[in-house]
Amino acid sequence: MTLHCDAVRVLETYETQHDLRQAYLDHLGAHPGGMWKSCTDGHITASALVIDPEREQVLLTLHKKLRMWLQMGGHCEQSDSTLADAALREATEESGISSLRLLHSSPVRLDRHRTPCAWHLDVQYAALAPAGAVEAISDESLDLRWFGYDEVGDVADASVVRLLEATRARL
Repeated sequence: MTLHCDAVRVLETYETQHDLRQAYLDHLGAHPGGMWKSCTDGHITASALVIDPEREQVLLTLHKKLRMWLQMGGHCEQSDSTLADAALREATEESGISSLRLLHSSPVRLDRHRTPCAWHLDVQYAALAPAGAVEAISDESLDLRWFGYDEVGDVADASVVRLLEATRARL
């Protein structure tokens, strides 16, 4: 199964955000290359909110290019076999935590936003950090920091707050 096929399967079974879900499916139907950064009409991206439920904290990255506190995530790569794999790969690379695991195999939310390269049609997951996890800043980040649930709204935009709320509802 190709990553494109996996994305269609994931989106077809995603049960909320119906209009946005359909927009993602329409995009993939119209753009066979809609998974890749080279698709300038927009492309699917994968992200994961790294969460430590025991400490009631999330790990956010201060994105180097966007200069915003965000969840870990980014472009899909040819080596990704599923969207969930892409999200976990991105979270691992950007957090430096090698033993993350996804909270669920299905997405938590969808979020479409404009970036300097194109529209990102982000498929958002949640990743659980193991006890005692130690993060390491990647070259894509200016900073990496744990924030309490109640602090996220003070540092991040509404999309990250919505992702945290949806993740907490699934815990």
